[in-house]
Amino acid sequence: MGIFGALNTAVSGLKAQSFALENISGNIANSSTTAYKRTDTAFSDLVLGGERSNKTRTAGSVMAYTRQTNSVGASPTASSSSTSLAVNGSGYLIVQDATGSVNGAPTFGGGDLYTRRGDFELDKNGYLVNGPGYYLKGYALDPTTGARTGSSTELIQVDGAPYPAAATGAITYNANLPSEPKTTNYVSGDESSWLLGSTLGSTISASESDAFLASSVAGDSVTVYDGAGASYDVQFRWGKLTNADATAGTSDTWALFYQSNSSATGDETAWTQVDADAATAGTQAFTFEDGVLTSPAGGSATIAGLSINGTNLGDVTLSTGATGLTQYADATGLVDTSRVSQDGSAAGDYLGLEITDGGQVVASYSNGRTRALYDIPVATFAAENQLQQLDGGAFAATVASGDPTIGDGSSIVGSALEQSNVDIADEFTKLIVTQQAYSANTRVVTTSDSMLQEALAMIR
Repeated sequence: MGIFGALNTAVSGLKAQSFALENISGNIANSSTTAYKRTDTAFSDLVLGGERSNKTRTAGSVMAYTRQTNSVGASPTASSSSTSLAVNGSGYLIVQDATGSVNGAPTFGGGDLYTRRGDFELDKNGYLVNGPGYYLKGYALDPTTGARTGSSTELIQVDGAPYPAAATGAITYNANLPSEPKTTNYVSGDESSWLLGSTLGSTISASESDAFLASSVAGDSVTVYDGAGASYDVQFRWGKLTNADATAGTSDTWALFYQSNSSATGDETAWTQVDADAATAGTQAFTFEDGVLTSPAGGSATIAGLSINGTNLGDVTLSTGATGLTQYADATGLVDTSRVSQDGSAAGDYLGLEITDGGQVVASYSNGRTRALYDIPVATFAAENQLQQLDGGAFAATVASGDPTIGDGSSIVGSALEQSNVDIADEFTKLIVTQQAYSANTRVVTTSDSMLQEALAMIR
């Protein structure tokens, strides 16, 4: 075998180093490709003939094979696109490839594929598709409750439908009421000047408005909506009824009013008191002990038949929470509101889409509202380096990789992209080593040829 064996071995070395050079070339070419996984080259020796016991075994040729680096990630970097995403850690996004198109819309029929390439954009049909043309899948969510509507993933498609109008059903109100309100009538040391007058009842007529405004303090306002999306401004005012410090055996009590008719005249009702405890008829006071709300229990009241300027909006819950409404000393003597919000809205036009940290597809609307449309899951594999690599950074499951385990998308980073895991400096080092090994194998070929010529010359 001698010289001929050396020639064959050197040729196998040339093939192996050429194979390595091809992989290095591909890695360098894709050093800027989103989520590219470099291809490393490993070598395996082959043994030709001989016995181990008599030490006549001769070195054989070499075989090169590909080693995947799917498990080697790269850090996500910020992207200017709100529909881009990156997987920070292990796992893959679930995608499908289109099998054709009908009337300009893609058709699908293949199985699931997997990718870490997250440069997704909306196409004309509302699908999220990445650069190489793979379509993203996720779990559909109920736009009202946010709960998943099915147990399997589906292609993400956003139709751009408007946000429907919603009537206000609840108002959240958090504030601190001053223990000594500085009303217009306020006189330091004179309690009667800042307590709500006993002659004022649960409704305030237009003729009583001046007296009411002078002995109460503003409590902020909130815009509410009816079922058609029309808006109404609700103005609140607080009046203190009793002061525990001055009246033994009593608690601090307050009355909350809202302006029910801004254009009322004479005996027409202008302000209406909120019933603090709907379960107990006639219980209209908010009660505090040592600054803590004690009634209504749990901080939930009902504005029965909320009426603004002749429009009845129905019963609306006023929720302060157990600790959201307090009564502590405040030097300003005014109501300090920390939150006044409500759950209704006007109709809104679709504005755009965003993928958030955690993997939710969220649509935004012109009325300032947002809603989650899809959850994006992440698929993991027991042996991800055994996945079958496809064009465009996609992978297919194999028997060796095992079936995917589908988990939540908590590792997803929104508005980000994973970079290539290619290290240019390392690839240039491997390039130099490969070149030197290839050159050495050519020397073996030329030396073997020279020795063969010598052998042939002996018979001349």
